[in-house]
Amino acid sequence: MAGHLRSTAALTRNFTAPFGAGDLGAALGLLHDAGKADCGWQDRLRGADGTGNRVGGDHKSLGARLLLDAAGPAALAVLGHHGGLGALEDLRGFVAKDLDPADRATADRLLAELPEARPIIDGEPLIPEAWRRDPLVLEMGLRLAFSALVDADHLDTGAHFAGLAGPQVAPPADMATLLRRFEHRRAALLADRPASPVDGVRAELYAAAVAAAAGPPGLYRLPAPTGSGKTMTAAAFALHHAVRYGQSRVIVAVPFVTITEQNAQVYRELLGAENVVEHHSAVEQDGDRARLGAENWDAPFVVTTTVQLFDSLFGRKPARSRKLHRLANAVIVLDEVQALPAQLLVPILDGLRLLTEHFGTTVLLASATQPAFQHLQVWQQMRITDVVDQPAAVYDRLRRVRYEWWLDPQPTLAEVADRVASQRQALVVVNTVRDARELAGLLNERGGAVRHLSTRMCPAHRRAVLAEVQDRLAADEPVLLVSTQLIEAGVDVDFPAVYRALAPADSLQQAAGRANREGRRAEPGRVVVFDAADAGAPPSYRTPVGVTSICFGPGRADPDDLIVLEDYYRRLYEAMGTDRGQRATTIQRNRRGLDFAAVADGPWIEAGESGARNPRLAFRMLDDETVPVVVTGYDGDGEAARLLAELRATDGARRDLFRALQRFTVAMPERLMARPDVAALSAPVVGDLREWLGDYHPQHGIDEDEIAKEMVW
Repeated sequence: MAGHLRSTAALTRNFTAPFGAGDLGAALGLLHDAGKADCGWQDRLRGADGTGNRVGGDHKSLGARLLLDAAGPAALAVLGHHGGLGALEDLRGFVAKDLDPADRATADRLLAELPEARPIIDGEPLIPEAWRRDPLVLEMGLRLAFSALVDADHLDTGAHFAGLAGPQVAPPADMATLLRRFEHRRAALLADRPASPVDGVRAELYAAAVAAAAGPPGLYRLPAPTGSGKTMTAAAFALHHAVRYGQSRVIVAVPFVTITEQNAQVYRELLGAENVVEHHSAVEQDGDRARLGAENWDAPFVVTTTVQLFDSLFGRKPARSRKLHRLANAVIVLDEVQALPAQLLVPILDGLRLLTEHFGTTVLLASATQPAFQHLQVWQQMRITDVVDQPAAVYDRLRRVRYEWWLDPQPTLAEVADRVASQRQALVVVNTVRDARELAGLLNERGGAVRHLSTRMCPAHRRAVLAEVQDRLAADEPVLLVSTQLIEAGVDVDFPAVYRALAPADSLQQAAGRANREGRRAEPGRVVVFDAADAGAPPSYRTPVGVTSICFGPGRADPDDLIVLEDYYRRLYEAMGTDRGQRATTIQRNRRGLDFAAVADGPWIEAGESGARNPRLAFRMLDDETVPVVVTGYDGDGEAARLLAELRATDGARRDLFRALQRFTVAMPERLMARPDVAALSAPVVGDLREWLGDYHPQHGIDEDEIAKEMVW
């Protein structure tokens, strides 16, 4: 056990040193399993008596008590390294509580084996001084220190059970070599592409980003019109900046899984697959062995979702928090930043502020529709460096579409289908999965090459559909694509016409980026905004659509007017009470009070008397929780089934299997999985990961409406 504690301490020190907390990290690692001084390796996972019950008392609380004087609230990391961060209140009882005889004997044996622990326990405070001056800095620092401890513990434990000589940690990345490879392969890729009328603007934007990367670490903003090469330009900024300032990795976060898949493929081609981790699965692993397989972002270039990033940053569970220490001394690219939820902007922007000011992180905000975050109080004092000096001029040069408004009288979806069916090539973007299925069905009835995209399809299926659509467009073959919002941000397709269901202004502009994307068409692309009477929309659209209708529409501005767009965001934040919303205010109050459980799960209802928490006041990027479901009915060669079998055999302890299964995983809404007819068609795998046993539609993927019809018949 002493060997495990020393190894974990060394790793935790290494992980926390980049943000000035190496001594604290070493102390946490050395004493995290203090109560198990008498336990062997197998005892750590299943109990010395072989029953699965833990032995030797509460090993976590002993370590926390031993560290309390020196580490203060950081002792919560030790207390929660299996079950998750709790609240400062959890340490209250330890202040005046002496060790009982059994714990004292265990502590004496531990200190005999680890004499280096004595000066830590009796030494000076371990919390960095800057953390002690600001409760929010302290809260963020504790999150990163907890992450480092969990990662180190899991790496050392995993190495033991894999029969390895020591923990497997990737060596520090040679970012300069990666940058050279990126620039070389980018040049080759561009040389093979046909020329485009927008190439000049793309080259100018790229040069501006590379020049801006020489600026000091901090907060940057890249306003990049749709079709301006933002994917490569943002990566170039990040890599050049990381090389100049010795930062360890680049983390690109995007709002939709579809963009994650597309961008990750681009970056793999430019950097090499071995250097890029694509992470969007959100499997919650239960049990010590399963948690060993949790993702830890041990790579120089990570592509993930904003949901994964921020739910982890403000989460509390070990598996989800394990990767957070990788955010320190990194470059974070937030792509399509306009998609961040308004009700959570205050804690999100405050978290980014803390990372840039105290933990060596640089943040680049990239979007064609840059939100006016500077109007929010949390960022009014922030220095934001613009990569482009005069963005309006760039947008004017890249204006390639004209808007048409089909709002009054309202059409029906059938009437929309009639118009779309008359086109050779068109994209239709709607606001719900059900509308996408219905409209695709209506178009199928009218004939033509109809394709469909939604989040009920697994990533491998979506990727195949997108590839076919791109091939048809390139060959000028007929194709009608119906999609949910997942298509509209960053997905590389170029249609002559786009039909977009009425939505918030930023979504309208993003959808317009799929029309005449390359600027090669003789006429501007058509963007038809329609408000179908029988179409649905998420409840969260109500206020943004109302503000959109005030600022944009017939006789008013188009959504690509930057001056009006800034006014739109200002009005939107006022209408939604973003600065003073109850949810954001509650989250910030609980963060200052170091109540990690209340931040992640919500505060107690009725001061805890009900035994329940209020999730509506918790930090959750998606209020509709999802369940990861692996589909084995899509791939014809049985790869998904084989990977599932291996995962079950290893109790979920292998990260490589989780990564491979992402291609076949559908994030199903929890409310749908709670339906008895839907739940009966899945089986547990590990943690909350499930296997789909029902039919998988060749066009729609998982179709809960068809399931309901079958149950009726």
